[in-house]
Amino acid sequence: MAAVTCVRLTAHQLQSNVDELAELLTDTVDGGASIGFLAPLDRATAVDWWRGRADALTSGSLAVWAAYLDGRIVGTVSLVLADKPNSRHRAEVAKLMVHREARGSGLGRSLLAAAERAAAEAGLTLLHLDTETDSPAESLYRSAGWTRSGVIPDYARTPTGELRPTTIYYKYVPVPAE
Repeated sequence: MAAVTCVRLTAHQLQSNVDELAELLTDTVDGGASIGFLAPLDRATAVDWWRGRADALTSGSLAVWAAYLDGRIVGTVSLVLADKPNSRHRAEVAKLMVHREARGSGLGRSLLAAAERAAAEAGLTLLHLDTETDSPAESLYRSAGWTRSGVIPDYARTPTGELRPTTIYYKYVPVPAE
């Protein structure tokens, strides 16, 4: 696989790349990933969803990284920052997506590592996420040092509408030494 570049997107970059981001989102849903959408996910809905993230990027409550391969976006990961005073030490990892053509290449691990590094650099000490129980993503999180916290039954629907359990994970991230 050629070199992959991970870039933290600005709101302007998100808007400029909204078509590629929408294609990635629809590919991920079509591939069966339970990331909040039901299939079939039409392009217009995917474009609108990504456009709706721009204000959060501008305000700093959301950070999104895009992975580029040969000039094309093939993956993303997001950090959703807490907005309450008692939780500003943590963030949620969300929407880790890898295009089906790029799966199995280590791209998901690279994106996750980029989000973890940025969280540590921002002084965050705790990350959390949820993922469909028994999904391929679970092995990624476990092998990356995430701790399983528990399972919530019937938490979310798969893209085909089936109710599935979700596993909650967390990870402490060390703040870099000065």
